[in-house]
Parts: sequence; C-alpha cells; structure tokens
Amino acid sequence: MIYLGADHRGYQLKEEIKLYLKEKKIKFIDLGNDHYDENDDYVDFALAVAKKVSSEKKSFGILICGSGIGMSIVANKFKNIRAGLCLSPWLVKDARKDDDINILCLAADYTDPGTAIRMVEVFLKTDFEKAERRIRRIKKIKEIEKKLKIS
Repeated sequence: MIYLGADHRGYQLKEEIKLYLKEKKIKFIDLGNDHYDENDDYVDFALAVAKKVSSEKKSFGILICGSGIGMSIVANKFKNIRAGLCLSPWLVKDARKDDDINILCLAADYTDPGTAIRMVEVFLKTDFEKAERRIRRIKKIKEIEKKLKIS
C-alpha cells in the first residue's frame, strides 16, 4: 500500500500524484489533507503516514510539503522509517537502491508536477540493492533505533 500525505503547500501536487496513481491502477490511501487548508500543519500528515508505513512492512509513503524538509524530519522519528527528501529522479533512484527509503518526501515549492510524477515512478520501480555494504548500513540504523528506543 502507498500512503499519501500533504499539507496546504503540498496539497495540489498530491492531487496530481493521485491522478497518476489512479490512472496506473496503483492502490493508495490519502491520509490528508483532503482539502486545501492554509492553517494545517505538515506534522499531522507526516505522523499519519509514518505510523502506517512503520507498522506495515511492505508499504510505502509519499509526503509533500513546501520544502519537504519538515515532512522528512517528522517521518524519520519513527522506527523502520527511512524517509528521504528528493529533488530529482536520480536522487530517488539512489535513495531507493542505496538506502532503501520507504517514504519519499517531495518539495512542492521546488518540484513541478511532471518531475514529481517521474520521481514517484522511479520510487515505485526501484528496488533496494541488497549488497552486503547496504544491508550492513541498514542494520546499523536499526541498532540506533533500538538503542534510542524509537517507537
């Protein structure tokens, strides 16, 4: 499952991504916002998506705010989350292949819809490269989560 979340600055880009996912018959759940609200807070949507992805092993998330930074900060507070802010399809490919990101964070203020769609395509099509060094690094991240008792 793919979970989507966006604040007011990312709302329109999220709606464009939803159209793409519907067209490609890719299952998703929109966790908000379900309307434009200039007073909403990115924290609420990052929380909702990160909770779902954290607890469902084969799920992914896409979070969108103005810069993408706030969403990535919140999402990375959760165990089993590797959220990455990406600004190009090449960064997305590296982030999936090398770091096994499971939440893609997008910067609506700096990303046009066409580029965002290409990034989503790459995010969904690129597999984690299970090279020994990459697995070792992910294990180290999980050890940090255990030591810090990240939930």
